[in-house]
Amino acid sequence: MGTPAPTPTTGPYLRVRDLRVRFRTEDGVVRAVDGVSFDVERGRTLGIVGESGSGKSVTSLAVLGLHDPRRTEITGEIQVGGRNIVGLADAEIRRLRGRDMAMVFQDPLSALHPYYSVGRQIAEAYRVHQPRAGRRAARRRAIEMLDRVGIPQPARRVDQYPHEFSGGMRQRAMIAMSLVNNPDLLIADEPTTALDVTVQAQILDLLADLQAEFNSAIILITHDLGVVSQVADEVLVMYAGRAVEHGSVEQVLRRPQHPYTWGLLSSVPSLHGEADVDLIPIRGNPPSLINLPAGCAFHPRCRYAGGNGDRSYTEVPELAPVTEAGHLVACHLPEVERRRRYADEIVRVGVAR
Repeated sequence: MGTPAPTPTTGPYLRVRDLRVRFRTEDGVVRAVDGVSFDVERGRTLGIVGESGSGKSVTSLAVLGLHDPRRTEITGEIQVGGRNIVGLADAEIRRLRGRDMAMVFQDPLSALHPYYSVGRQIAEAYRVHQPRAGRRAARRRAIEMLDRVGIPQPARRVDQYPHEFSGGMRQRAMIAMSLVNNPDLLIADEPTTALDVTVQAQILDLLADLQAEFNSAIILITHDLGVVSQVADEVLVMYAGRAVEHGSVEQVLRRPQHPYTWGLLSSVPSLHGEADVDLIPIRGNPPSLINLPAGCAFHPRCRYAGGNGDRSYTEVPELAPVTEAGHLVACHLPEVERRRRYADEIVRVGVAR
């Protein structure tokens, strides 16, 4: 029997509901993602932020079906264009990957094969999903995409190898490969890491231009809040595999309600503050995802964990709406108390940037 056609949908292109990703290891089960939900609409960008190990990249790899099913347990729903891909056969996911959804990886030098020219790799990505396209048509498409992402002299560059490209050009080539089949969903995992600030700005502008052209839904995974403020429409803050805050860029970066978000903001340098003011890091380290603390996973590092009785130590906070529409926070502190505490944070470390 053939696979049933996806159900037509007028809602968000990507819907993730109660996603849980667990890895079996000799030391125990790693709860890498624990009950995360979000939507991404066409033409919109969701920024996912958090420290290393918070579950950002694991979430994106689950959306693309790139985890090894032999050692990974994935539950929940991941609907791409109205079709739930959790539990879908590998062959079916491969048909979707590259055509309906694609990814720009963090390190293009390792993602690109060193033995094949850049143009050949882009052309092969095209022919996988366009079986009727011949080699010449695929090569023309590769040249067209290199030109579209701003590679100079694309007809010559198409035959060059990854090591002959600069870091910024390799990242552009990765974007060209990801977009060669006009996918509706693009996931960019730290796309500006290790690039200088000028090239970073060019890559971000390129993503914005291509999104406007293709009306793609974009997930941007990053630790750089400056990048998020520049390109994202919404922000999802993750900690220890869970979502702790979710809202618009204005809500999360200007009126944050979770102490972890305050900590992230206080560790970012400001152009408007005093030049000799030290950055304030979040004390302690992220917890082990094998042995998470009881209650709120952030409580060992939170300055306000004792401000609500013992709930922080015994009860996991749920992501719940606050007064401002669309803003969700997972914190036991009452909203009035959070607003008062945040006002104190602004005075203490100048969090409002």
